[in-house]
Amino acid sequence: MNPIRTLTPLALALALGACGTMTGMMGGGTPAKTSDGVFVGPTGMTLYTFDRDAAGSGKSVCNGQCAALWPPLKADAGATPTGDWSVVTRDDGSRQWAFKGKPVYHWVKDTKPGDRTGDGFNNAWRVAKP
Repeated sequence: MNPIRTLTPLALALALGACGTMTGMMGGGTPAKTSDGVFVGPTGMTLYTFDRDAAGSGKSVCNGQCAALWPPLKADAGATPTGDWSVVTRDDGSRQWAFKGKPVYHWVKDTKPGDRTGDGFNNAWRVAKP
């Protein structure tokens, strides 16, 4: 029996299993994870909150051009609240994740994971923290 032929299906099965687990961690648990004390989205990019969003209002006031610069962390149609994470419905009908009632966003000028260039922008944007 050829050991390479025997190990190839096993290696493939393990690799596929690992992919499913990585997807499930963020998708099946919380919509973000913590990195260096701040929340990051599925792509590892920093998440922010907007001071003008009222916690618990169920709304985002960042729409139109604001949302083009500060893209919301989208929630899929089947997303359900978990722990301190909730889902708000935006003015355009799309859904967005919120932490402790505050919608969370990315910043278009952050270009790589770890960037936090939006923190303090216009004295209204803050990195989202647990």
